[in-house]
Amino acid sequence: MPTHSANAICTAVSAVLPQRTRELMRLSYVVHAARQSAAPVVTVVGKYNHGKSSLLNALLGSDVFAVADRRETVQLQQHMHEGVAWLDAPGLDADVAAGDDALAEEAIWQYSDIRLLVHAAKEGELDHAERALLEQLYHDAQYSQRQTVLVLTQIDQIPDEAVAQRVMSALAAQLQTLDNNCPPPSPPWAWLGVSATRYQRGTQEGKQLLIEKSGIPSLQTALSQAKAAVAAARQHEWRTLFAALQTAAEHHTQQAQADWADVQQRQQQQRQAFEHDMAAVLRKVEHDLQPVLSSAGADRALEPDSFANMFKVTAGKQERARLQVAYSRACIDIDGVLIRHGVTSLPPAQRIEVESLNSVIVAVLGISVKFRDDLRALFSPAGQARLQREFGRYFSLCEEQTALQTQLAAREAALAQSQQAAAMLEQLRPPAVEQAAA
Repeated sequence: MPTHSANAICTAVSAVLPQRTRELMRLSYVVHAARQSAAPVVTVVGKYNHGKSSLLNALLGSDVFAVADRRETVQLQQHMHEGVAWLDAPGLDADVAAGDDALAEEAIWQYSDIRLLVHAAKEGELDHAERALLEQLYHDAQYSQRQTVLVLTQIDQIPDEAVAQRVMSALAAQLQTLDNNCPPPSPPWAWLGVSATRYQRGTQEGKQLLIEKSGIPSLQTALSQAKAAVAAARQHEWRTLFAALQTAAEHHTQQAQADWADVQQRQQQQRQAFEHDMAAVLRKVEHDLQPVLSSAGADRALEPDSFANMFKVTAGKQERARLQVAYSRACIDIDGVLIRHGVTSLPPAQRIEVESLNSVIVAVLGISVKFRDDLRALFSPAGQARLQREFGRYFSLCEEQTALQTQLAAREAALAQSQQAAAMLEQLRPPAVEQAAA
C-alpha cells in the first residue's frame, strides 16, 4: 500500500467524515508526536487580561511572552523551555472575524498535551464561555487522558482572605456540578491559586516564603506530574481516536455500500419489470394478431389500386385498412407499457422539429404496416426479440433511467471515496499493545 502524508490522509478522511475533523487532526498530531517522541505541549488558555502571559513568564523564568493592558495575544505564540513547548493561545474572548478563535481551537484541541485553564481570582465565578470550555475539557480528560490544570491567577489582588475563600468555594462548587453521572477525572481537579507578581518579587528579593506563598512551586509540581504522564496519554489517545475514527469510517463505508446497492437494486428491478412487461405485451400482440395473420388465401393488401378504382372501396383497400387497425392496436398496447415505464419520447439527441415523430413507437415500429407478411415478420419470434432489444435500449435512455444511472455513478464514486479514506486511515493505526505474560 502506498504511503501518504498526514495532510493527504486528513484531507481524504475529512471529506467523508467532516464532523470528525477535530478528532482526525488531533490523531494526526498524536501519531506524529508519539512516533517522534516530541516534546510535551502545554497550552495556557483563558480570557484576555486574566494573567496568562504573566503566568507563562513566571513558569519559564523570563519575559518571553508579551504582557500588556491591551489585548496582545492574537496568534499562537510558542516557546521551547527545558524540553517543553509552551503555547500562549488567543483568549476565549478572541476575535472571530480575525480568526483568533480558530487559532485558540488549534492550540487547545489539536496541539496541546496539557491545558492550563487560567481564571483571574478577582472575576469570581466562571462565566458562560469559561464554564463551557471547562465542561469540554472535563469530558475530554476522561476520553483522551489529556490533563487539565486549573489555575486561579492574580490571587494577590484579593487582599481579604474571606473573599478569597468565597471565590475558591464558588469555583469548587462549579466543578462539582460538571457532570453528576461521571466520576471526576483522576487525580480530582482542584483550583491552584497563584500570583505571578509574588513569585517575581520573591525571586528578585530572594524571599523563599514569598515564593512559596505565590503558589508557583505547587503549580510546577502539578505540571511535572502531568508531563510525566504525557507519553502514556498519547498512546492511549492514539488507540482511542483511531478506534473511534475507524468505526466511523467503517460505518460510512457500510452506508455508502448500502446506498449504492439500493440504487443498483432499484435499477435492476425497474429493468426486470420493463423486460417482463414488454415481453408480455409482445406475446399479447402476437396472440391478438392471429385472426388477421392466419387469414386464408392471398394477401389482398398486395393488390394495387388503379386509376379506375381510386375512389372505390376495393378488397385491397379493405385489407390494408384491417392490417393498419390491427397494427395501430398493437402500437397502443405497446405504448401503454412504454408510458408506464417512463419511455415517453425519444432522447433529446434524437428529437426533431416534428413533435409527432418523436415517439419511440415510430422510431422502432415505423408509421404504418401495409402488408400481412410485414406484420407477421414484425411480431415473429425473431421480430419480438429485436423489438425487445430496441425498446430496451430506449428504456435505458429515458430520463428516469438516465437520472438513476447518474445517481448510481455518484453512489459508486462515494463508495470508492469512502473505501479510499478507510484504507488511508489504516496508515495511522497504532502499534499492537503487547499483552503482559500471565
